Amino acid sequence: MQLSVVLPTSLVGSYPQPDWLINREKLAGRFPPRVRAKELWRVDPEYLAQAQGDATLLAIRAQEQAGLDILTDGEIRRESYSNHFATALDGIDIDNPGTALDRSGSPNPVPRIVGPIRRTGPIEAGDVTFLRANTDRTIKMTVPGPFTMSQQAQNDYYPDLESAAMDYAAAVNAEIRDLHAAGADIVQIDEPYMQARPDAARAYGLTALNAALEGVTGRTAVHICFGYAAVIHVRPEGYSFLPELAGCSCDQISIETAQSGLDLGVLADLSGKGIILGVIDLSDHAVETVDVVAGRVRRAFGYVPPEQIVIATDCGMKYIPRASAEGKMRAMAGAAALLRAEL
Repeated sequence: MQLSVVLPTSLVGSYPQPDWLINREKLAGRFPPRVRAKELWRVDPEYLAQAQGDATLLAIRAQEQAGLDILTDGEIRRESYSNHFATALDGIDIDNPGTALDRSGSPNPVPRIVGPIRRTGPIEAGDVTFLRANTDRTIKMTVPGPFTMSQQAQNDYYPDLESAAMDYAAAVNAEIRDLHAAGADIVQIDEPYMQARPDAARAYGLTALNAALEGVTGRTAVHICFGYAAVIHVRPEGYSFLPELAGCSCDQISIETAQSGLDLGVLADLSGKGIILGVIDLSDHAVETVDVVAGRVRRAFGYVPPEQIVIATDCGMKYIPRASAEGKMRAMAGAAALLRAEL
């Protein structure tokens, strides 16, 4: 489905999971899981898939009622943005995790690579089918990027992480094709570790990302950020890896600007790309006014035409209260309406 509206609104990916579905206190008290974390779910395994479907419907309706134009499934079925996909691949020993440093520098249990990384079939296509069946709006699905997954793993098989990243890229490429075939209008690759590990990203991350996008004909986006505000509290003033994304073949680049007060002059380096502009501060549960959000969007107009901008959250909403998330979504929709009237 193609959008005709200027300045469409969207989540980056996640929406808060209900307390009856997942233990939000446990979720918030740890780094995002890289391996499976079944202990987070409150619902018995026998009923978990049904409960996740019900909660996904709530997330879809909340986005519609707030007035968003591009909908996600809220990543409701995932324990984190990356582990759902990363632990479903062949070549991973999920019963005996490894260890790797998180972007904060702390050790974290991670998937342990013990053989060739292979995707044996669609992983998220059913989620797209569910989303498509339950809304008539434009829909987006997210998938973790090959570079980020290579950084979130212990490599006990490949000669180097670059080799692992390239096999991750092949898996992501096949997944993107299936997600578009299942009905996704946009597929977004999440690559936050390109910001966290810029030297390695320059060495082989961009090559892996382009391999993941090779031959894909549907609309694509890449998300790069400073980490969840609930987990990473210090925001740098600027990206250490962003202009390089002008060299990737994605259609849109998703960045955060509200929490960091980012100098939007960096957007001049990304001319030709659509910009998913993060303008909702997730470090503060207070709901921004429509005027505040509109002001954050206007800052970009000197560098990017409004026709190339999507209004979005800085990062995923996973860790904030649902009431706050709903208010912030309404503020985005209100800001979009205000700006459209001005334009």
